[in-house]
Amino acid sequence: MDINVNLWAVLAATVVMFGIGAFWYTVPFQKAWSRIMGFDKLSKKEQDALMKNMGPIYGTQLAVTLVSAYVLAHFMGAFPDYEYWKLAFFLWLGFAMPSSVSAVLFSNTPNRYKFEQIAIMSGELLVRLLVAAWVISLF
Repeated sequence: MDINVNLWAVLAATVVMFGIGAFWYTVPFQKAWSRIMGFDKLSKKEQDALMKNMGPIYGTQLAVTLVSAYVLAHFMGAFPDYEYWKLAFFLWLGFAMPSSVSAVLFSNTPNRYKFEQIAIMSGELLVRLLVAAWVISLF
């Protein structure tokens, strides 16, 4: 099976996915995420120091987002008759969401925040995959 992946679609989906993540964690869920991660307990100086060193983290996130967009485009090419939103949903349900749940359950997050962290992370992943699949489908 020869699967053609449109690299422009992958790049567009990468930008959209990265933007959704940036928006998700800074606008609707910034306060909750800061509380869950303990950032709200840090001084302004400590917060600024953390933000100053985020470049490599953002770069790594951009790289793995590019990989996610490429793999999603590959799956969409492998199953062209499958509705894009169903494919994105089932990839989320079978892989992304369970990975998030496991990561949180075995993290140092206090138990009182685990469900909230799972909901925020899994929700962002679902939205990101659905929108990325839509973007790829436009190409």
